[in-house]
Amino acid sequence: MAVEKTSKVNIGFIILLVGVFMAALDNGIISAALTTINTSFDVSATQGSWGITLYTLGLAVMTPIVGKLADRYGRKKLFLIEIVIFTIGSLGVALSPNFTLFLAARLFQSFGGGGIFIIASSHVLSTFTKEKQGSMLGLLGGMNGIASVVGPNIGSFLIDITGNWHWLFLINVPIGIALVVVGFFSLEETKSYVMSKIDFLGISLLSFSILSVMFAINNIGRGGSFTEAIVKWSVLGLLVLGVLIFATLIFVEKRNEQGDKIDPILPYSLLRKPTYAMTMVMGLLSGTFIGAIIFIPSFAQQILGIPAAKSGYWMTPLALASGIGAGGGGYFVDKKGPVKTLIFAGIIGIIGFGGLGYFVDTKLLFIVFSVIAGAGFGFVLGAPLTVLTSNAAGTQKGSAIGTLSVARQVGLTISPTIFAVFIQNGFSKIGDLIPQKLKEHGIDPSQLPEGSMEELAGSSYGDLQAKIDQIPAPEVRDALHEAFQQAAHSAYEPIYLTTAFMALLMIIISIVFSKQYKQDAIESDRLDKQETQKNQQSVSKNE
Repeated sequence: MAVEKTSKVNIGFIILLVGVFMAALDNGIISAALTTINTSFDVSATQGSWGITLYTLGLAVMTPIVGKLADRYGRKKLFLIEIVIFTIGSLGVALSPNFTLFLAARLFQSFGGGGIFIIASSHVLSTFTKEKQGSMLGLLGGMNGIASVVGPNIGSFLIDITGNWHWLFLINVPIGIALVVVGFFSLEETKSYVMSKIDFLGISLLSFSILSVMFAINNIGRGGSFTEAIVKWSVLGLLVLGVLIFATLIFVEKRNEQGDKIDPILPYSLLRKPTYAMTMVMGLLSGTFIGAIIFIPSFAQQILGIPAAKSGYWMTPLALASGIGAGGGGYFVDKKGPVKTLIFAGIIGIIGFGGLGYFVDTKLLFIVFSVIAGAGFGFVLGAPLTVLTSNAAGTQKGSAIGTLSVARQVGLTISPTIFAVFIQNGFSKIGDLIPQKLKEHGIDPSQLPEGSMEELAGSSYGDLQAKIDQIPAPEVRDALHEAFQQAAHSAYEPIYLTTAFMALLMIIISIVFSKQYKQDAIESDRLDKQETQKNQQSVSKNE
């Protein structure tokens, strides 16, 4: 459907922003209430984690599918349908009388949340001029990122105010109703000109492939070490199955592309494009940024000695910086292009995350480097990867941008498991560090009360600091604090240095493929003009 492109923010765009914020907030907000929800339904922590797992799986499966359907049937129509599904799901979660219905409602809710950001991004690409698309996508990315980061704090605040976890989901109901009513009158309808049949087989294969890979990744974190988990059939078998199903999808889409009867969910010509593949890799790498940010509260607690109850608030500088960075990144895309934006974002990310890993030992340095890291994260989060994906996809924007979101989700899901291994390895050194530091302070470890060394070494690192603070002898206490600090640094340093390395990889990919990305942009402009002409001709015939 042909629409006149605009360069100004309107009510419709504000509706998209609010919708993106509401959907992105949900998975972060529930993490603050997991313990309360588990107690309410009398389930274990392992069972309770399925409330997050099912939502994540639903998001991953629905995202590219909804993106494709929105391109085909109308982005306004699908956006409003997604909001309705999300709102009904939220109400179902809040009113669930038992845990089984709670999980079913969470899965249903994810079917609504899965497409909101993707449809909003596609809508921006369809309704805003090229000169403004970066800025608008940056604002969407900023909303998405800020919601993900501040979700746990907002969840804690709502529970403190209401004393009830149900309000975490009930609050979505009036917002969702308002979005549907206002969006119905303010959003313009846009869709691609498609005559061929929908690719039901491709949709099924893509769904099962994503589901297999995401289940495998989730199983990595369910007990045991990373190396032990990766060779289990519940992980390795599902990964192999996912790859085989995806290979079948490629074969099917190659066959579909040779005819014109079926509109492929992921066209073969897109799958074999190196620029598209590399953008998906960068999407996965950007997911590790979010994975590293998850550990900021525990980093502040263990490295800086911030009380656990207040450690979440130390996400605030990074969250604010990421929002500003997303907007700045979008503006930078409009002025300098997505490739230069990614290179600049990578440099900022290396400085920020590298500084968190190497130099932070005071609160001031933590704020400085977390702000820099947040700005780099924000630059990546919004416009550049979406624009590169859109350019590579041509007229198949919805499903392509949806797949980018899945790639980011894979990085976000697997990186915390790997980073948790780093933390475990770092704190495992505490048993050797305690006697070493005692000796450096001139204290004979054998003179300590019997069993005290073993008790300290065997404590969880969350409790260890509190136990050290209770030791009356100042010399012993100082020595143990030094041991703890050294172990904590060796636990968290690899997390942020690894993330800095991911930022370096993004710079390298951007530079190596810069010429191909430029060609994609030229080809995308040509196809957009053709698509506009087709839509205008279709409208003229109907009139």
